[in-house]
Amino acid sequence: MPLARLLLPATCCLLVGSCSHLSRNARNSTEQRPQATDLLTGAGNLGMGLFRGTAVSAIRQPVTTATLGVSVLWHRPREIVSANVSVPLKLALTPPPEEKPGTMAFEKLLDESNIPKAKSGKLTWLVDGKRFFPDLDREIAAARNSVDLQVYIFDNDDIAVRYADKLKERSKDVEVRVMFDDMGSSFAQTSPPETPAPKGFTPPANMPLYLRSGSELEVRRTLNPWLVADHSKLILVDNRVAYIGGMNIGREYYNEWHDLMIRIEGPIVADFQRDYNRTWRKAGPFGDFGLLRPPRFTQRVPPVGDGAPIRILRTDPAEGRYEILKATLMGIRAAQKRIWIQNPYVAHDDITMAIEEAARRGVDVRMILPARGDSTIMDVANIDVARRLIEAGGKVYNYPLMTHMKVMICDDWACVGSANLDTLSMRINRELNIAFRDPGEVQELIDKVFLPDFRISPRRKLSQTQSPIAPIAEAIADQL
Repeated sequence: MPLARLLLPATCCLLVGSCSHLSRNARNSTEQRPQATDLLTGAGNLGMGLFRGTAVSAIRQPVTTATLGVSVLWHRPREIVSANVSVPLKLALTPPPEEKPGTMAFEKLLDESNIPKAKSGKLTWLVDGKRFFPDLDREIAAARNSVDLQVYIFDNDDIAVRYADKLKERSKDVEVRVMFDDMGSSFAQTSPPETPAPKGFTPPANMPLYLRSGSELEVRRTLNPWLVADHSKLILVDNRVAYIGGMNIGREYYNEWHDLMIRIEGPIVADFQRDYNRTWRKAGPFGDFGLLRPPRFTQRVPPVGDGAPIRILRTDPAEGRYEILKATLMGIRAAQKRIWIQNPYVAHDDITMAIEEAARRGVDVRMILPARGDSTIMDVANIDVARRLIEAGGKVYNYPLMTHMKVMICDDWACVGSANLDTLSMRINRELNIAFRDPGEVQELIDKVFLPDFRISPRRKLSQTQSPIAPIAEAIADQL
């Protein structure tokens, strides 16, 4: 515990920089401060969250806490060595794989690398809140048996309250379970949105209490031992429809930020449901010991028309799973035609160096970054990443506002979900992505995300990437 107390303040500062989605513009607006939890209440919520993430998690989740402690203490210093020694040497000595992403040969390579096998599912692309939330509304209203929701942030703004009320109402008729990250939500609730809430709106001071009040709804927090977060987003309705992607429950995602959720139907939904049930048991009062109980029975989900093979990828250091990083690097290093990326936080040296190397060997490398992000240090770090990529022959585009998308296409293979291209998402936090090679779905991603965003995003010039502090910020961002 003494070591944990020493590490908490420093690590907390790092976490705020990349995960808490604190909006600089919103913080500077005194008119909007009443829309967020007041400072005293927010500090109390954060303090209780830190207590739950240390003392409570050590009791409930001793195995997870010990495993995550080793993971954090190993991966943070490893990133420093990786940037200066191991990755450049590995890239210099190891030729790119011959298997082209999008081919059966590449799928076989993924299988041989212990990436989870593909199962059938049908994808529907829901770009921005204006498409995702109406679809979610219809599914919540039509639910016959269950609604299961897990997000990193369940905010306490007017949009979050609206969805809390919907879920509370449905809990009278169907089983409703809600999970959210303890620390991520507490941080978010102290930060007001950029756009105003209805006049007179007062945010609830305690969102779990608000969700439980007058309802049959069950709520659990995912705890934060060593300040490690569960950054996953997974919503399930009736073990029939699953949603994954980048969106949380709050105003930023409803109408302020550019983001993506993917609606998934078909047999693979049963795997998502089993994953949710396992996370739910672990977040309960028995913690790690809850996993010893027999899992809830999950019915098979019948195939749907136009299904495609889809792989579920995880970052989960407590279970030794780093499939997102492994598959991402394999896709980038094997790409021969194109690497198109849209992501707000690009700060993992293994990935950035592999991208630069791809650009040097003639791959069409394009990266869309936010012109104005939600984290100053990550914005400055992105400048250094952009400079190095442009110098290597790649193209960098400035999305006009905040883009929170996490999407990548390597040749004819795609990887999308909740994971940023940073150390937290690749090595430390829990994340959920999918990967697929279906030509129709890859083309849908191109048509609905990349081509529209290329059109409205000015190309960044090399002269726009000159900043004396960018390399320093990038070194700090390596720890985020």
